[in-house]
Amino acid sequence: MAYVATRGGERAIEQSERLYRAEMGTIDMERVADVRDSLPYLIDRVMGEASLYDRDLAALALAQAGGDLYEAVLLLRAWRTTQPRLAIAEPVTQESLFTHRRISAVFKDIPGGQVLGPTLDYSHRLLATGVLEGQPFMPAPVEPAAKPAPARQPSLAAWQKAQGLVADVAADEVALEDIPDLTREPLLFPAKRAHTLQSLARADTGGVLALGYSAMRGYGNAHPTVNELRLAEAEVRVRHPAGTVFSAGRVRVSQAEVTSKGKGGQLPLGFCATLGWNEIKTIAGATLDLNSAAADKNSPVNEEFFLYHTEPVEASGFCIHFKLPHYVTFQSSLDALRDAKKTAAPASDVTNTHKPVKEPA
Repeated sequence: MAYVATRGGERAIEQSERLYRAEMGTIDMERVADVRDSLPYLIDRVMGEASLYDRDLAALALAQAGGDLYEAVLLLRAWRTTQPRLAIAEPVTQESLFTHRRISAVFKDIPGGQVLGPTLDYSHRLLATGVLEGQPFMPAPVEPAAKPAPARQPSLAAWQKAQGLVADVAADEVALEDIPDLTREPLLFPAKRAHTLQSLARADTGGVLALGYSAMRGYGNAHPTVNELRLAEAEVRVRHPAGTVFSAGRVRVSQAEVTSKGKGGQLPLGFCATLGWNEIKTIAGATLDLNSAAADKNSPVNEEFFLYHTEPVEASGFCIHFKLPHYVTFQSSLDALRDAKKTAAPASDVTNTHKPVKEPA
């Protein structure tokens, strides 16, 4: 069998791209708006994994990629690198978050109370097949609460620290411009705490879930319970060159703290936060963070393992590259295989191949 390079060139490549885009048809602002308004949680996931909060751009990336999440994240990250950094926002504290949902599975009566907010946790999963028969699915209107929960809720971890249940970890004071930035610095191990949390914030949701689930099933060293879960909006406060601090708007954020059985009278905490509302990712990410401290080197909850293998653009790019031509390297492997087979063949098989056959007496 002959192994040769494929031929086609620039025109073939151009036509293959046209064939891919022909299936999507025309992309206009109306389609982008439909994607943005009808798929809010998918938009949040793309923005979080791309580290870029812009709902219109995320919707455009999804429409342009035909719904391929990895392609959409790649498009957004590539666009992000072309933009200048104008300012660095002030730190956001839990107490300052405009909270829509806040629950705890550890304590029933937490300061501020449980706020269920938007969730399907307690509902039946029934497919609205009537829509396919022309019956619109109309959600029931939300009834106002008799006593609305305060928009800003206290930190449960701060209350636990005051009770002596959680160790008070001293945080190093770092100037805003000196905060480590994973988008501009390589990920090295042992990783900086900032790099760990940034990696989890933009990690692939499915990858984080798979590895976090492995820890939950016993492949880690700590079984998680949700200490506090929040879906909220964070105020983006930046300083004007003239010195005035102002709000540039709000972004949706989610965060999770998980804990396990404490040792020495105190509860350990794992933490994860991301742009957009993505409860599954933050719970699984916090589980990995909780388990990483005492993880074995070859464990799925080892920090080096899960941070490297949940990076969506690098992982998908490495997988995709296997589709590209590998003719030369594979040909060399076949040559080596043939040589090995020849060397392993018995000498008798070679010498007796052309031996004359004696006629019977």
